[in-house]
Amino acid sequence: MKTDLTPDQIARYRERGYVVIDGFLSKEELELWRRQIDEAVAARQDRKLANRDWRAGDAYYDKVFTQRINLWMDHEGVRRLMLDRRIGKMAAGLAGVDGIRIWHDQALIKEPWANPTGWHLDNPYWSFSSRHAISLWVALDDVTRDNGCLYFLPGTHRTATWENGPINENIAALFELYPAWAGLEADAAPMEAGSCSFHNGLLAHGAGANMTPGRRRAMTCGFMPDGCTFNGQANVLPPEYLATLSEGDVLDDDEQNPLLYHVGGGGVGA
Repeated sequence: MKTDLTPDQIARYRERGYVVIDGFLSKEELELWRRQIDEAVAARQDRKLANRDWRAGDAYYDKVFTQRINLWMDHEGVRRLMLDRRIGKMAAGLAGVDGIRIWHDQALIKEPWANPTGWHLDNPYWSFSSRHAISLWVALDDVTRDNGCLYFLPGTHRTATWENGPINENIAALFELYPAWAGLEADAAPMEAGSCSFHNGLLAHGAGANMTPGRRRAMTCGFMPDGCTFNGQANVLPPEYLATLSEGDVLDDDEQNPLLYHVGGGGVGA
């Protein structure tokens, strides 16, 4: 795994809001990730979220991608992949924070002829608000303009608020909230299998349709800076945990959001 960051990569991430890392996984690691994630997705069947009976069924959204969330919670192989201290150190280094926790992972698979993913921001969906939230996106297949590569609007993380657009038939709904962004040029991010990107949780991004008869598999994970507090949104938090929270409470439950890395020590594998 290519986990050492260069000063240029860190600078690019902070300026543009994203960075692509070619060859993130070795050939052997890529095969392991594919095997474990395929197995975990198949085991879930049509249930989207760990520990909750939320199932597929939206006519448009479920044709954007097959989405299975928090696979680390109910598949030991994926748990080992996601709770990797080295990945946490990368995320913390790019974001410029001392510690990083998993928010949630997601397998995002564009099936053949899948719908495009509308422009959106990640962090406004989540139960905390931070300008340093960060997402990892790992290509498990070659990702092209034809089968649904990511597109980023560089620099938008600096002017974003927590207003967000839906992922629905209107892929440009976000620009109704941020009209100045509609004139920006998007960066396409095709990647070879085993490469990855990191992007800021407030960076505008989307993905194209899959215009091919093959699948486009990706494994993603959102990360929360250590010390973030509850903003009142449920998102993926289970009801029994939500019942214990008030707005402003620190989200530091290691069962729900494991600490991957901290510069002062601690975290999984420490």
